[in-house]
Amino acid sequence: MNKNELIGAVAETSGLSRSDATKAVEGVFDTITHTLSKGGEVRLVGFGTFSVAKRKASTGRNPRTGQPMTIKASTQPKFKAGKGLKDSVN
Repeated sequence: MNKNELIGAVAETSGLSRSDATKAVEGVFDTITHTLSKGGEVRLVGFGTFSVAKRKASTGRNPRTGQPMTIKASTQPKFKAGKGLKDSVN
């Protein structure tokens, strides 16, 4: 399912117009993105938790040359599925 299909499904199940469903979906994505960019987390009970993980700098190898190289520290978004989501998939 892509974003347009998600918007269509939200519009159909909620009875919203497609433009209102687009605003709702975009609003959810923007809020999650903004919260994670501030270092926070978003907990949706039964669905899962969006959070931020910090990765330390490390040493890797260039796959082309085999030379050691430094991999910079970074911040990565992370999602952990909740029990309700896990149970519905299994």
